[in-house]
Amino acid sequence: MKRLIAALLVCSSVAAPAFAALKAGEQAPPFTTQASIGGKVYSYSLADELKKGPVVLYFYPAAFTKGCTIEAHLFADAIDKYKTLGASVIGVSADNIDTLNKFSVSECRSKFPVAADQDQHIMKSYDSVLLYKTNYADRVSYVIAPNGSIIYEYSSMDPDKHVANTLQALEQWSAKQKK
Repeated sequence: MKRLIAALLVCSSVAAPAFAALKAGEQAPPFTTQASIGGKVYSYSLADELKKGPVVLYFYPAAFTKGCTIEAHLFADAIDKYKTLGASVIGVSADNIDTLNKFSVSECRSKFPVAADQDQHIMKSYDSVLLYKTNYADRVSYVIAPNGSIIYEYSSMDPDKHVANTLQALEQWSAKQKK
């Protein structure tokens, strides 16, 4: 009986949907960290990127895993649409920078940076730590306006809708800015 209860608890925590704590209208926590684009390491600053336009910040569990590879390919394929909307994209995981150098070239196709958060300070500030495996980021995407406010957040371990949802949020935000 104890094993059954334990198994049910584990299954329910795995099946439970993820919820990001930061919601639309809240201020995005600033951060600076090492990032890689095209296999080249540099210092990424959210504040500096926001001076150029909105930022899509997405968290993913681990480079080179099935879902994260799918998601990276989807973001890479859509990067021109983000640029048309004046937005940039950055992915964040707890992977080390050497792993991200490879991931940025192969899976991100050198189209956008991925950032290292080995001490999880960024993931924690965005409440994007995976609930049942705390060494990893949860799959959460945020759209952040140039003023630092969160426009949109989306949490789902399924990588398929993060790009479409963040693009739609950017399009809606952009249309409001033109009025």
